[in-house]
Amino acid sequence: MLRHTIRASRVVIGIALVLVGIVLALPLVPGPGLLVIFGGLTVLSAEFVWARRLRDRLHAMARRLARRTDGG
Repeated sequence: MLRHTIRASRVVIGIALVLVGIVLALPLVPGPGLLVIFGGLTVLSAEFVWARRLRDRLHAMARRLARRTDGG
C-alpha cells in the first residue's frame, strides 16, 4: 500500500512540475521554465522509461548547446 502511495505521489509531483515548467517557459512569464521541466522529468524518470529517455535526450542537447556557445 505504501509503495503505491509513493509511486502515485511521484507521478503527481512530476506531472505538476512539468506543467508548471511549461507555464514558466511561455513568453512574458518570468521564471526558470526549462529547469522546472527538467526537474519534473527527473522525478518522473524514477517511474517511467520514456521520461528517462526524454530527460537524457534533453541533457545531451543542453551539453551540446553549452559546448557550442562556450567555443569548445
